Amino acid sequence: MSTIREQDGKIIVLLLSWRDICSPKSGGAEVFTHEMLKRSQQGRFQFIHFSPQFEGLPEQETIDGITYIRKGNIFSVIYYAMRYYRRHRNQIDYVINQANTHQFFTRFWVESSKRIFFIHQLTREIWFENAKFPLNVIGFHMEPLMLKLARKDRTLTVSPSTRYDLLKLGFHPDCVHLLPEGIEFDHWPREQFLPKEPSPTFMYAGRFVKYKGIDLVVEAFGRLKKKFPQAVLWIVGKTDKTYVAEQLVPIMKRYGLTYGEPDEQGQSQADITFFGFVSAEHKLELMSRAHALVFPSLREGWGLTITEAAAVGTPSIVSNSPGLVDATDFGKSGYLCFHGDIRGLSEQMERAAKGGEDYMAIRERAYQYALRFHFDHTAAVFEKLLENWIEEAEQSGQSGHSLLHVQQ
Repeated sequence: MSTIREQDGKIIVLLLSWRDICSPKSGGAEVFTHEMLKRSQQGRFQFIHFSPQFEGLPEQETIDGITYIRKGNIFSVIYYAMRYYRRHRNQIDYVINQANTHQFFTRFWVESSKRIFFIHQLTREIWFENAKFPLNVIGFHMEPLMLKLARKDRTLTVSPSTRYDLLKLGFHPDCVHLLPEGIEFDHWPREQFLPKEPSPTFMYAGRFVKYKGIDLVVEAFGRLKKKFPQAVLWIVGKTDKTYVAEQLVPIMKRYGLTYGEPDEQGQSQADITFFGFVSAEHKLELMSRAHALVFPSLREGWGLTITEAAAVGTPSIVSNSPGLVDATDFGKSGYLCFHGDIRGLSEQMERAAKGGEDYMAIRERAYQYALRFHFDHTAAVFEKLLENWIEEAEQSGQSGHSLLHVQQ
């Protein structure tokens, strides 16, 4: 691993995470971090991202001005990060511990003046969806204890829901700061929205994991078909064939739903079409053509696809879960139902399928709300927070590398 080269007095920020933008299972959190950092440089900051090594990825590379270093696995990476920090302690100004189930326990090896804690969401109930006994019980009870290690650190999160969860754990309100969610593309002007499909069309976009609620979407759609026989469901995301066979096929058979993949022209006659992984451009086109995005996840940091869909003219139907309520402005800019309520979810899909003034009003409110969010804004808030902390350090007379940068 190369050493840090100081460049014109830049503030050096080391970010620690269990995944980066190129990791095989990277998701919304990794996109958020990368998009925020690449927009936050402005010649003032140097960002170094440290995460585990994955097969096929170089140990070090620079992407969009961000230095990515990869070493070890999800466990040994903590040791390698500690070693890297100790080697460059005098050059590094801030260390951001990004927690996503996994974390780096910087409480024990980074000075408090340099520590920043960053978390999108708590795991809580997800432990019982994604892990088996006894790991689920252990994880559920250990999570609050591990999070409390950072309760005195400067803390960043992305939604009021997660901020509230942290305050309940003893984090001080003045230390927990919100970074607004963002999208990568410019919001489509209304005249650019694509025509909605002639039949009621719903879409799920995301990973194939149980807590995301794909099974709930399929079951609610099965009920909807009794009243809207022409309705169709699009599922977008890298298809997990095992999950489909074990979790979704029994539901589809029970409701007599046909399913398949699109042909070379992107067409399908099936009730449910599995598009698999698609390009960002194709995803937005499908979103704009659908009548509603359906995303009944158990818990999210925010729910980026909700904001993306709204930005291209499509509202979302979601569970009243942490993160999703924030992304829909607590139901003002989308359709809410109780998590796990199949009947309620189907009724909201029916409501969207009927269209009319009610649908158009929610669609417009979703678009208006989405206009508030872009990664340029996220980066601006992040930069401002860093600048404020640097200024506070200078005013307090705190010694250290940060002060040297300010004075330069």
